[in-house]
Amino acid sequence: MLFTAMNEFPDRIRLRGLAFFGFHGNLPAEAELGQRFLVDVELRTAVEIAGASDCIEDAVDYSAVYALVKEWVEGKRFHLLETLASRMAEAILNDFERVGSVVVEVHKPQAPLPGVFADVSVSVERCRSQ
Repeated sequence: MLFTAMNEFPDRIRLRGLAFFGFHGNLPAEAELGQRFLVDVELRTAVEIAGASDCIEDAVDYSAVYALVKEWVEGKRFHLLETLASRMAEAILNDFERVGSVVVEVHKPQAPLPGVFADVSVSVERCRSQ
């Protein structure tokens, strides 16, 4: 029996709570001292891949996605989380042809705010052009 998904990008791969140390932010102290950032990534595949085969060549290599995210968070500097999240999403779509759309959320738990808060995050969604 053949099963199909209900939406355009049927299968999802999620990487949650990826933790890295980076130097993103608009304040000089953020550029100098850095801080911890958390990233969540949801990959929506352009084709049904889950269970289609048991070969990594037929799937999305999420260890390679992890390496890409690590490179962007630890190896680059942005003033805005929006820019970091957007650039990572675009890079994932460029590098992984089986990914049809991606959601990237960047968390900044130690954002420089004057009050008590649990988290600050920015989430972007990007889709492959048809």
